[in-house]
Amino acid sequence: MRMFHTDGSASPNPGPGGFAVIEHSKPVVLGSESGDTTNIRMEGHALIAAMELAGGEACQIYSDSEFWINVMTKWAPSWEARGWTKKGGDIKNLDLVKRAYELFCTGNVSLIWVRGHNDDEQNELADEWANRAREGERLS
Repeated sequence: MRMFHTDGSASPNPGPGGFAVIEHSKPVVLGSESGDTTNIRMEGHALIAAMELAGGEACQIYSDSEFWINVMTKWAPSWEARGWTKKGGDIKNLDLVKRAYELFCTGNVSLIWVRGHNDDEQNELADEWANRAREGERLS
């Protein structure tokens, strides 16, 4: 089973952003969006990239984003059932929510929450590379 660690970064928030996917202690995906973005969007991009990389194979994705884990496991099913609406207003980042949820539902994905900035070596590595991606670094 493949195991990924993901993280996203924007500094300031909102501001320039980057995201990273780590596998076997090495970055396998680095990316960003043009213009200002948010930590939440970058975290979403990282999860999407990991699920796309898994290509439907069984995988575990470790993330410090409780928000995105809740989106995929708790909130998106009811949002989808209501035509991608929610009580109280628009769903933010709906483009990423729909893509992430589609990959989650059609893949074989286990999402595992890890506490951020808590000496988890792989999470710290994902954070470091997300920051480097924010600064423009890419894999060759």
